[in-house]
Amino acid sequence: MRTALRWAWLIGLFLMACAPRPAARTRLVVAVQPTFAVSEMLEQARPLEQDLEQRLGPDVDVEIYVPLSQAGVVEALRFGQAHVAFMGPFAGLLAVERAGAQVVLAEVREVFHGAQKTEATYYYSYWVVPQDSPYQSLAELKGKRACFPSPISTSGYIGPMARLIERGLLPEPAEGQEVDPKAFFGQVLFAGGYGQCWEALKAGQVDVTVIAGDVPEKLYHEVLDHTRILEEQGPLPSHVVVVSSALSEPLRTRVVEALMGLGAPEHRSLMRRFISGLFVGFQKTDAQTHLGALRAYLQRTHIAFSERVEVGKGGGK
Repeated sequence: MRTALRWAWLIGLFLMACAPRPAARTRLVVAVQPTFAVSEMLEQARPLEQDLEQRLGPDVDVEIYVPLSQAGVVEALRFGQAHVAFMGPFAGLLAVERAGAQVVLAEVREVFHGAQKTEATYYYSYWVVPQDSPYQSLAELKGKRACFPSPISTSGYIGPMARLIERGLLPEPAEGQEVDPKAFFGQVLFAGGYGQCWEALKAGQVDVTVIAGDVPEKLYHEVLDHTRILEEQGPLPSHVVVVSSALSEPLRTRVVEALMGLGAPEHRSLMRRFISGLFVGFQKTDAQTHLGALRAYLQRTHIAFSERVEVGKGGGK
């Protein structure tokens, strides 16, 4: 009897040893750009985390990561602490150039191209003056007062500065120096947003400002209904999804397809918390296609990335 029990015990051990063990789950870290309190973002990110895990299958463990800054997202990609990131175009370009990351998706957003509302991965911005302004061209604004939303705004500052250089109104800066708008304008104001610049223009505090096709619809129409457009610049890129070079196939393709699925209308309100308030979907792309114009603007203006001004998530980057 004892011998039989011993054999049964040994056979049980053998079967346990031979039984297939569950495969270890692959950890996938998704970094999102910081737009409000980290604790609140992590709480709101749980549905996104769960949805991605459902799409990717039981072998992938998704973790949402919120660095304290967009520069922190770049570093996380560079050192393998993040595999996927939702980023603004300027920070996304830095991730490509400094962290060896790759752009895989561009945000499709609700924007205006002139008077037409459309869904696109790009938009334009416009120099505007009051309808009764005596100025008919940018050249006539030398020595006048200008308002810009932010010194790192792609549409509100970087593109407009590149346009002034293209028009020969500002000199291209020397190596190691940034473009200086005060070399053309007599007074320069960074107001913190397009709405604030519009208020400054209405109040007569400045002579010219910039409005972009990705601001809230009400603001866009209000500005264009009461101003004249002197000049435009673009195309200006929307937000991007970048992946680390450490994210290899076949998981890379699975991740891209899972993220494409989040462009469905039922996920729109969720994604607008983490991409932009204008998000409607994703489109496959690469850095040269989507960020080529921005790279050219930066090469012309020598503007360096800085988080001196926190940019909101509602558009107008």
